[in-house]
Amino acid sequence: MTAVAIPAAPAADRRRAGVLWGLTVAVPAAFALAVTLGSTSIPLDQALAAVLRAPAADPTITEIIWTVRLPRALTAALAGAALSVAGVQMQTLFRNPLAEPYILGVSSGASLGVALVIVGWGGAAGAFTAGVAGLGRAGIVVAASGGAAAVLALVLALSRRVRSVVTLLVVGVMVGSAATSVITLLLVYTDPQRAQQFISWGLGSFAGTTWADLGLFGPVCLAALAGALAGVKPLNALLLGENYARTMGVRVRLVRTLTLLLASVLAGAVTAYCGPVAFLGLAVPHVARLLLGTTDHRLLMPGVALLGAATALLCCVATQAPGSGVVLPLNAVTTIVGAPVVITVLLRSRAARTGLGV
Repeated sequence: MTAVAIPAAPAADRRRAGVLWGLTVAVPAAFALAVTLGSTSIPLDQALAAVLRAPAADPTITEIIWTVRLPRALTAALAGAALSVAGVQMQTLFRNPLAEPYILGVSSGASLGVALVIVGWGGAAGAFTAGVAGLGRAGIVVAASGGAAAVLALVLALSRRVRSVVTLLVVGVMVGSAATSVITLLLVYTDPQRAQQFISWGLGSFAGTTWADLGLFGPVCLAALAGALAGVKPLNALLLGENYARTMGVRVRLVRTLTLLLASVLAGAVTAYCGPVAFLGLAVPHVARLLLGTTDHRLLMPGVALLGAATALLCCVATQAPGSGVVLPLNAVTTIVGAPVVITVLLRSRAARTGLGV
């Protein structure tokens, strides 16, 4: 019997598979760092015993792990994946390298909801800094969710009347700018202490989420992520433009609406529980494209989700400034990481310079 030669997989396919496997390993490694490192470092074996609730585990370490570090790490992983996937959706839909999850004003709407709560009921719902739970935090989450949902409803309603994604992009930017202006006026006339509370919330944080919070935040993010992964085929068609996608049988308006909905849900959920987190949704998709060497969403979507989760977990570790006892603002860390990435991509990428972004 003559042996049939099976051609080897192309080098590019092997490299992409290696990148995906590397990212798959990087996420649990970064998660372990987020659990073990903090104001007090915990040895990995003791942390593992605490996670497993082993009889020999130190009760104090178990309390720290289960009350603070596990919820914080899970929040970071979910938020990083959510914002990064939403960023890919926005950049593909608008064919713009600078498009990001908050470009349609969802973050501004959430911020407006929080600002209204702070100004009107600051004493009852103003406690939203890291580690604070209870009714105050619940009020902030409800306010942020309501504001994000209101802006999302407005943008989706307008999207049914607008054929051009460029026009829709401008509309989203204007809606966000209007919400930001209202926030500025509210802060001018509010008590300085309440204004400081709002500013603290605006710096972003993965800390402070409880298991009860994750009971809602987790399923919402996972459901929206699953929806995004299921919609990779029409996004691939949109890479070559809406007219081409129509010739391929893609219902462009429906795809646009669903993409906007999923991206806004992902960004709104993260903003409600973590505040507006800067640069992750903008920078991570560019890095993933460079690592994978492709714009095929079948590979890009899982790669972006894994890279976003790992990056957010590492940023979470950095905010704790291990061993120093100092907690850094999350957005300061994500901006330091993300801004150079975006600048480098824009300077080196021909697609970015021509405005294609994909």
